[in-house]
Amino acid sequence: MSPSRWTFTSESVSEGHPDKLSDAISDAVLDACLQRDPNARVACETLCSTNILVLAGEIGLAKGVEAPDYEAIARETAVRIGYDAADKGLNGRTCEVQIRLDTQSADIARGVDTGGAGDQGLMFGYACRETEQLMPLPIDLSHALVRRQAEVRRAGTIPHLRPDAKSQVAVTYEDGRPLHVENVVLSTQHGPEWSGEAQAELRRLVRTEIIQPVLEQYGVWRDEIECHINPTGQFELGGPHGDCGLTGRKIIVDTYGGMGRHGGGAFSGKDATKVDRSAAYMARYVAKNLVEAGLAERCEVQLAYAIGVKDPTSIKVDTFGTAINTNDAALEHAIRAVFDLTPKGIIDALNLRHPIYSPTTSGGHFGRTPGEGVDGSFPWEVTDQTNALKEAVHAAAGVC
Repeated sequence: MSPSRWTFTSESVSEGHPDKLSDAISDAVLDACLQRDPNARVACETLCSTNILVLAGEIGLAKGVEAPDYEAIARETAVRIGYDAADKGLNGRTCEVQIRLDTQSADIARGVDTGGAGDQGLMFGYACRETEQLMPLPIDLSHALVRRQAEVRRAGTIPHLRPDAKSQVAVTYEDGRPLHVENVVLSTQHGPEWSGEAQAELRRLVRTEIIQPVLEQYGVWRDEIECHINPTGQFELGGPHGDCGLTGRKIIVDTYGGMGRHGGGAFSGKDATKVDRSAAYMARYVAKNLVEAGLAERCEVQLAYAIGVKDPTSIKVDTFGTAINTNDAALEHAIRAVFDLTPKGIIDALNLRHPIYSPTTSGGHFGRTPGEGVDGSFPWEVTDQTNALKEAVHAAAGVC
């Protein structure tokens, strides 16, 4: 029988992409609120466009806690990312900032205050053995490329680069395993110095200074890989001036690049009582521990919740036929035995009431190193429940 082959593509976007700028501002607001009140209720949305930032949503702080300076946070975040001049798409120091933040609905608070979920919805977690961090290879490579673009831009290795960038990687699979990288797309905003005839030299530098080093690090570089670099010819007009940005619009970039399913809820700007965020983190934590424990080669976990209700309304595990010396039913029993999947249980297990969220806004929320960027960040990437899961699976063997 001939091997089964297909090609799968994932994309990522840089910290300076307008949607990611919006995510970064929303999570910077969340972190500032959590610094003042660990029990803060935050649902902050950001819009960015030409010369304007708009913050809207709901924030609840304990009585007597002074609200942070939301305008200053928005400006500082934009400048830190690199938007410090109008010709880059936005000048964080001088742009218009509008604040439209209200308090959380009392109806929602009533259910959450008793330990219930902050919203209804379904969340997915995914893990596989394609990379060291148990992530799909296409999204892992895509994230690595935009991180490298930011490093090169900040270091001046390629001068006159600007914050907005996008990557895309196509990987050919054979019998379910990555075979080789088929092609790479990388578009990077730049100054007028690289427009016109200079674009050919920029393409050469992007290939040699960004794409090749990243793919060599992963051991997948081939000279014949097709690279599409600024395929429209140039990318001078970018950032919020070139494309309006909104919080939560890059949910597939934030998760598994389309390889694992997504429940539809965005993450950034939401505190951990919102299960859109916290339960998605928990589902990844569960799936990663199952794969790291050697119980499956590939695993997807679905959780579902009703607003105001503590326990999940359903749990489903799918190992796509890759379970090792067990089955999906036994794994579901083990999950229920090992993990507290109530909102409070998730928050306590992953220590989610601390200001750890800003590092998540660029490079994906999953497949990261625990503690990366901020002490305590990415706790859902820890694999500390492998032994407990093995024991629970063994105990469940007689049940399933």
